[in-house]
Amino acid sequence: MERNTSRKDLHAVAEAVRDACLEAALDGYERAGLSGLCEAGRWEMVVDALRSLDVDAVVAQVSRKSAARKTIA
Repeated sequence: MERNTSRKDLHAVAEAVRDACLEAALDGYERAGLSGLCEAGRWEMVVDALRSLDVDAVVAQVSRKSAARKTIA
């Protein structure tokens, strides 16, 4: 990110990462349950989903949305 990143932009990135983490965790937990894993196995799947989250993709998505808003404004 640029050095001139505004607090608003940083907040948008933080929210996007939080949302992506929640989505990955819930998806991992559900997929593990459908696979028949026990509770501990389901949580291992959640941790794996969080570790494998593509943070660069989340940041890129926020950057695209931010650029689109600035173009419209």
